[in-house]
Amino acid sequence: MKDRMLTNRGDGDAKWSFPPIHPEGRKFGLIAAAITALFFILLPDIFGWLMVGVTVWTVAFFRDPVRVTAQGDHLVTSPADGLVTLIIEVPPPPEMRGADGLGEEPMIRVSIFMSVFDVHVNRAPIGGTVKRVAYIAGKFVNADLDKASEENERQHVLIERADGTRIGMTQIAGLVARRIVTYIKDGDTLAAGQRIGLIRFGSRVDVYLPAGTTPRIVKGQRAVAGETVIAELGQNKLIEGIAQ
Repeated sequence: MKDRMLTNRGDGDAKWSFPPIHPEGRKFGLIAAAITALFFILLPDIFGWLMVGVTVWTVAFFRDPVRVTAQGDHLVTSPADGLVTLIIEVPPPPEMRGADGLGEEPMIRVSIFMSVFDVHVNRAPIGGTVKRVAYIAGKFVNADLDKASEENERQHVLIERADGTRIGMTQIAGLVARRIVTYIKDGDTLAAGQRIGLIRFGSRVDVYLPAGTTPRIVKGQRAVAGETVIAELGQNKLIEGIAQ
């Protein structure tokens, strides 16, 4: 009998398909399409064709592809698509400190920058209970800058596993981003890789790793939300990368 290559859903021959569009992006796609039609009617065709490109980009920005998350209680997966721009040791944000938070000691922070061409749907790095969601109004400087963690509009999310291990993540609005959309609240139970929100039009996500855990990725590496393992809890062996 001929072997069959199955999709990760196990429902037929493997094949590529267009990723679905997040509901948040449908209205923006319709607005861009309407403006495109007006440009073709009122202006020279060149402007209409330019708007066609803008419309395609707008729809593509809100794509929401299916992801396959590695299973394992010790794994921390990337909450965002993008480039790993910073891996540094810093104190956790004040909004996530305290006896029922991340504590006061410095932690390893992994920063993932999402350009306007990346998927912007964010996912839970671990499975557990949402202990805290804290929104902070702020500026809109370039999210790739380190100071964005303290100055930009941002939202902190604290997740606690069943064994008490806590991981914090921060969604940071960027130079172009103007809204952080969230689907979760205090007390919600999450699975690793579950969609928890998105940031519109270019931004960054920080992940704060527990003591005794070091990243399994390197600066300059690209991460895929819900799939790339960025750390293993309890593993503190450093890895090095070679640019090539």
